[in-house]
Formats: sequence, structure tokens, C-alpha cells
Amino acid sequence: MKTEYIEKIYAGWLAKIIGIRLGAPIEGWTYQQIKNVYGEVHNYPVEYRRFAADDDSNGPIFFIRALEDHGLDLTPQAVGEALLNYAPFEHGFFWWGGYGISTEHTAYLNLRAGIPAPRSGSIEQNGHTVAEQIGGQIFIDSWGLVCPGNPDLAAKYAEMAASVTHGGNGIYGGIFIATCIAHSFEEKNMRAIIEKGLSYIPADCEYTRVTRAVMDYYDKNPKNWRDCYKYIFDNFGYDKYPGNCHIIPNIAVMILGLLYGEGDFDDTLNICNMCGWDTDCNVGNIATIMGIVCGLEGINYDKWRKPINDFLANSSIVGTLNNMDISFGAAYMAKLAWAIAGEELPKDWKNIIENRMDSCHFEFPGSTHAIEVRKEGGGTCEATIANSGEQAATGSRSLKVHAMPLMARDRVYVYKRTYLYPSDFDNSRYDPCFSPLLYPGQTIKGSVFVPDHGSEGVVRMYAKTAAGKILEGEATQVEKGKWLHLSFQLPALEGVLIEEAGFAFDMNNGPESMRLPANLCCYIDDLYFEGQPNYSVDFSQVKEEVWTGLHREISQFTKLKGLSFMENDMLNLACSDFAEMYTGHHDWKDYSATFTLTPCTGEDHFVNVRVQGAIRSYAAGFSGKKLCLMKNENGYRVLAECDFAWKPGQSYDIAVKAQGNKLAVCVDGVELLGYTDEHKPYLTGAIGLSVQKGSRCAYRSIKVQ
Repeated sequence: MKTEYIEKIYAGWLAKIIGIRLGAPIEGWTYQQIKNVYGEVHNYPVEYRRFAADDDSNGPIFFIRALEDHGLDLTPQAVGEALLNYAPFEHGFFWWGGYGISTEHTAYLNLRAGIPAPRSGSIEQNGHTVAEQIGGQIFIDSWGLVCPGNPDLAAKYAEMAASVTHGGNGIYGGIFIATCIAHSFEEKNMRAIIEKGLSYIPADCEYTRVTRAVMDYYDKNPKNWRDCYKYIFDNFGYDKYPGNCHIIPNIAVMILGLLYGEGDFDDTLNICNMCGWDTDCNVGNIATIMGIVCGLEGINYDKWRKPINDFLANSSIVGTLNNMDISFGAAYMAKLAWAIAGEELPKDWKNIIENRMDSCHFEFPGSTHAIEVRKEGGGTCEATIANSGEQAATGSRSLKVHAMPLMARDRVYVYKRTYLYPSDFDNSRYDPCFSPLLYPGQTIKGSVFVPDHGSEGVVRMYAKTAAGKILEGEATQVEKGKWLHLSFQLPALEGVLIEEAGFAFDMNNGPESMRLPANLCCYIDDLYFEGQPNYSVDFSQVKEEVWTGLHREISQFTKLKGLSFMENDMLNLACSDFAEMYTGHHDWKDYSATFTLTPCTGEDHFVNVRVQGAIRSYAAGFSGKKLCLMKNENGYRVLAECDFAWKPGQSYDIAVKAQGNKLAVCVDGVELLGYTDEHKPYLTGAIGLSVQKGSRCAYRSIKVQ
């Protein structure tokens, strides 16, 4: 393993997101439609405030978590359980087009019904048409990224991962793309990369036949990619293959882009995008390869990176993983890559990747961690941020911030968004939803450096609530030329949602009477949050967030399944079979959560702790005339229970304490159940609410400490 692999993983993952965003606005268009509307596509067709979410990034960043949840000895079923664990039930994440229509939807329902992987995605189970759609390759990039320079292992992992949802050419496409990505870490020649990928799949399969046909056409006609596109359209177009989005036409235009782009990042992506069809998928896949081959220096910052600002929205069931920066994903994959190889991480990266993966560390060149800048009280303020190697509190890089013009006593906030609303996006693409990254009781930490030419003033850490209240840490006088290491522990608060956190700079550039214009110039580093939460959720103050008429979320919650609504100042959760919804942070360790609830109808009313996804959590509550503690391991089983004559319409406080592998359940202050989980216990996780078997329950509040 080479240290430079880490930056290349970031370049590949970043490029994947660039490719997705480039192709998403014209997904499903034909070449002629694109030409008629845009003429040529040289840049992002749409300027998004934030790009909402996409299936092409959801799949790679969440399916790879099978390696963490189930261990490095991967099986198709482990990847299948990652699909069940992180995808909401029939909404968000990817296209839910119907059983037998959408390949992923079909495989998901097969897995839910107990049909194991790889049978869940096989031709034998689902037939050729469903099994050989495009998804086998569009979600596969991360399996190549965690095997840098090792296409043999990438092929093995990719075959298992793709087989969960696909068969035949659908699997071959996954193997091909993953091995091309893995080989790109050591090879820059595009023809050699393609040949390497083909060496892992059957020479007589349709995928290979079409790929070689495009390669042969290029050899004879290397000048005009449009002629090659016409050749593909006439011989391998959508009309030649069944289904909604077959893999074969799309790999044909991907090979076209890789060859006719002649090693140039921009040309490769734009040519492939102009060809139409499944643009975000196609451009996303080849962008990963090109990002590794070209490196960060080959990706134009202002054109491709600046509009993204290192931000990635997802639409999984784990709300704190949906507000993600691209650096986090790259560091996560680097951690897995070194673990798979059985090697120690490089010294300069070890602490970041093992202990501060979710911090704003700025060690990837050009990374910004989605940091933003604003001036308090309005007025014009031009602000720029730029990754810099000029200063660093730790490591070798930081973020340089410049804001002007400013007057005496002006305040500037440099911050990270810790919660996002529908108004922060232009659309509801793939139904994102979020839980806060920061909670009352936790501590905000960060480092700041003001150079000698910077302005005088004070700086402090701060947080802003959804109600607009600023919570401030202790003010520290700027000491020019010296790194200041700041900390602010948020107080315990009830019913408060934190939506941003970072640095607050109060300018002091001369006597108040002079009002001298000035500018803020500083470097920030190592912004992160730590510590245990101490807060409550009062549902009388919680609102429904409306994205579209069909996409509505209860603020701070992600919903797996069921009917959720606000009524009588309470959150109501109801189901026909089961319903679950979650909030809190996926990394919480030891805590106590107290839920005030009222069973309405039915027999099964629960609360959840240590929630790691849809099929990994503990639940406590009422079932029949018993109080139960259960564990969800792709299906609930009872760990402990006792008789309890609960009554519908009566309010109860159910408290669950999780300490290491020990769990205790109290009802109205009396401990009634205890259990020590000695079989693969869940040691971290969020909180949630759940009902089963047609029940409905009303929840008044939650307190976590």
C-alpha cells in the first residue's frame, strides 16, 4: 500500500460525485435532445444550491459498509444485508420502479422475503431482462477504490456485491468497472486499463463483445466521436436490448468516452455525457477512473470542485450519514482499504482516519468540508475559502478564509451546517432527509490562526439553533502568528435543534468613531464535535418538513416505513405490518434514552436504541401483555421479557440505558429488565420509534443523556 493511494481514493470519489452531478440533469435524454437544448455540454447543465442526492452515490457509500458491519470476509449475503440496513423501505436511495421493473427494487423485496443473496439478484430468480440492467456497475466504484492496485481482489468483491441485485452481464459490468478502477491506481494508459478489466470477464459474453466492437471502431475511426456514437446507436442502442436501462448500450458509450477523451478529464466526461442515455451513471463510473488517472491536479477546481464545495447529500435511513462531505467518504474508504490489506495506515493519516474521520481536517488538497462563511446582520460581504498548505494546526493543510469589506464590530461566521432543510435544496431528488450532526451537551472544537497582516478582534466557537439563537463560547483575543485551540461545550437544552456550528469572529479594527474598513484573513483547522448529548425532543414543538407533496419528513427523523404524522402535539406512528423511524447520531456510544409514549391501538409499541440501520438495533416496549427487550438482526428476537399489564390510552415513560454490552429497561422509573449481550453486541447507534402488527403509538417526548 502506498501513501499516495489515499489522495487518489479522494480524487476518484470526488470525480464520481462530479460525474453524477454533471449527468443528473439530463439523465434519460437522447443525444439529439441534449444537442437541441444545450448544443454542447462543457460544464454542469444546472447550478444547484446543493445537489440533493443520487442513487449512484448512495449505493457505493453504503453497500461498502458491509465490510464494517460483517467483517472483511465478505459474502454476497453481507452486502445484501447492507442493502436492507441502509435503504429506506421503497422510498429514496434508488429507483423504486416496482417488482420486476426496477432491478434493485426486485432484489430488495426478494431479500426482505428471505430469498438469500446471490439468488436474490440472479437470472434464475428474476430472468435475463431484470438481472442485466445497469445497476450492477453503477454502484460498484467503491469496491475498486478499497482495492487500490489490486484488481484481483476488486474482481472478487465486485462479483459478490453485484450478484446481490444482478446476474449475467449485470455482474460482468460490475467486475469490469471495479477492476478498471483498481488498476487505475497503477496504470494510466486507458487501453491497458480497459484490457485489464476485460481480462476478468468471459471473452464470449455480450459485455465483452460490445466493448471490443467499440474499441475496434475507434482504432479505425479515432477522430470523430459522433460517428462512433452513431455506430453504437445503430447497432447497440436501447431498442436492441430489453428493459428500462440495459447495461450494454451504456457501457458502449462509456468506452467511447474513455477512448475519444484521450486522457483529458473534461473531454472524457463531456463526450460521454453528450451521448445521453443513463448519463449520471455512465459519467459517474468513468469519472472515477479518470479522477484516479488524472489526479486532483487534472480536475479543474473552479469548474468542477467549487460548485460542489466538498458536499454530498445522501438518502439512507441513517440521517447523520446523509449530511456528508466527500472527504469523509474518501477517508472511510481509505480506512477499509488499509484494513483489507492488513497494513498500518501511514503515520500522517493514521490519527485523522482512525479518530477524526468526521472532522474538518482539510488534509486532502482542495478539500473544504462544505464550510461556509456569512456576515451577521446582512450587508455586502465578499468571502472566499481555499484549501491551503501555508499553515496547519495539525497535519500539513488548513482552510484559508478571507472576508471583506468589514467595519468595526462586524461579526463573521465561518461554519459547517449541522442540519439541512428542504429550503437548502432546489429539489427533492432521491428524497434526502437528515438528523443533526451536533446536539446540546456536546463540545465544539476548532483551531484558528490569524497571520500578521490580519485584523484585530476576538474569536469564539459558537452554535446556532433552528430558532436563530446564537450559543457562544468564551471569547479569545486573536494572537497574530499563533494557532489558537478553542473549545465550547454546549449546555444541556430541551427541544433545541442545532443547525450550524463553527467560528465567530468579532472585528476590532480601530476606534469605533473611525469605522475603518478591514478584512478578515485567517486559517481554520480541526473543526469537530465530541462528547455525549444531553438534550430532549418535545414533539409539541416539532414540525413536518415538506419537500414535495409526496416527500414529507418529521423534522430530525428518517423513516424506514409506515405512517407518521403530528396530532395533538404528539408524533404518531402507525403501520399495517411494521413502521420505524430514527433520529440521533449513528456514533453515540453509552447513553440513556427516556421516551414518553401512549399506546393507541394494536399490541406492539416500541422504542429503539443503538440504531445502526433498518435491521440493526435494540427495541424495548410492549408486546401483548409483556414488556420486551429485543434485538434486530435482520429480524427481531426477544432477549428478555416480563409480564406487564399496560393499557391503551395510558402514558408511560420507557427508559433504556445502554452501557457497553449491558442494557437495562425501566418503566415509569422502575427497572424491570436487564440483559448483557455477549453475541456481537451493537455498541454504538442512534435512537428510534417503532410499531408492529398494525399498531399505532403516540410519542410525546424523548430525552437523551
